[in-house]
Amino acid sequence: MRLTILGGGGFRVPLVYGALLADRAEGRVTEVVLHDLDTGRLAAGGRGLAEQAAGGPDAPAARATTDLDEALRGADFVFSAIRVGGLEGRAHDERVALAEGVLGQETVGAGGIAYGLRTVPVAVDIARRVARLAPDAWVINFTNPAGLVTEAMSRHLGERVIGICDSPVGLGRRIARVLGVDPGRAWIDYVGLNHLGWVRGLRVDGRDRLPGLLADPDLLNSFEEGRLFGAEWLRSLGAIPNEYLHYYYFNRETVRAYQQAEQTRGAFLRDQQARFYEEAGSPAVSALEVWNRTRAEREATYMAENRESAGAGEREAEDLSGGYEQVALALMRAIARDERTTLILNVRNRGTLSVLDADAVVEVPCLVDASGAHPVAADPLPGHAAGLVCAVKAVEREVLAAAETGSRATAVKAFALHPLVDSVEVARRLMEGYLQVHPGLAYLR
Repeated sequence: MRLTILGGGGFRVPLVYGALLADRAEGRVTEVVLHDLDTGRLAAGGRGLAEQAAGGPDAPAARATTDLDEALRGADFVFSAIRVGGLEGRAHDERVALAEGVLGQETVGAGGIAYGLRTVPVAVDIARRVARLAPDAWVINFTNPAGLVTEAMSRHLGERVIGICDSPVGLGRRIARVLGVDPGRAWIDYVGLNHLGWVRGLRVDGRDRLPGLLADPDLLNSFEEGRLFGAEWLRSLGAIPNEYLHYYYFNRETVRAYQQAEQTRGAFLRDQQARFYEEAGSPAVSALEVWNRTRAEREATYMAENRESAGAGEREAEDLSGGYEQVALALMRAIARDERTTLILNVRNRGTLSVLDADAVVEVPCLVDASGAHPVAADPLPGHAAGLVCAVKAVEREVLAAAETGSRATAVKAFALHPLVDSVEVARRLMEGYLQVHPGLAYLR
């Protein structure tokens, strides 16, 4: 079975390859094709994968190419983890937004819109190529903004594109750990959009354990989301939000923290990864050792400004291990081997959330088997959550329309309608600012 990884020179590829090495079952991935436009990153990443595979029996063969069509032909699964504009683009997204006093995070607010506007056309091109060159392949999308990009690709691939994210997995795991529950035995009632969802229940043997957690301030303060949002606010919500909702519920404090930071997250990652690829490209060092050291620093500083503004402290050691590669592998196993499982995924709504239409991509628990991912019926969202979900989905639809038509006015509308952008004039200045730093947005006229 062949897996093609788009963005194959990316920093997280060794996580995926490591998960594949641990899979010894029949019908596993036997070949990995890495596609990237940056030959230097491909070379450095290839060295790391070779070190991972050394001494391991039957390691999946790995090869690299800069030819997208070649990479797609013959693929059984396509893992899309591209970054249009690179980390320099992310740094621009953050800086332009913060200069206007609004959030520039890569998936939330103005930054997410800018990232989506330059990513959607590329993702659509990939989807069309997959449909032509590998029509039986399944596309697993991790490219951010994951829900928006998955919806754009679904218009050409239908149900054969599925979005994944490690945030709901990590949240469910932390709640289960605090409650002393085996995550494998728990049903997590999670619903929303990508980076905009809530855990509304955690059931074990038919009993919902979440009310007990919400009633215990000490337990709430013992894990990251409890410290990030505060016990009082979580009790008011009656749910545990995805960590990205901190950008909404505490927006003013977060923007101030990002403005006061020495450098933005994108700039930090840009500089860190530049050092990594330079060092990992040298035959005198172990690329894998350099990668492990760099990843530990990356994970420890994740959402540092949010935690600092909330006084949440450092991340727990158990939360530094990632997780999206395990979701991807479980998804591939379920489809390729009909190993039926339940995963929280980004899929077409199909009536799961009554406030959205059938084609809207949502993030919900899904039953997965050889025929794909099937969303599980969910109880209606409370009014405050439904309003936020509908508002953000409306913005995503404007981004898709702008990308399809090339309309700059529609792009400005997307900025202006976002809940975290407080003025049409700010939206217009954001658009002008992004046009100046992103050549890839020249299609907007």
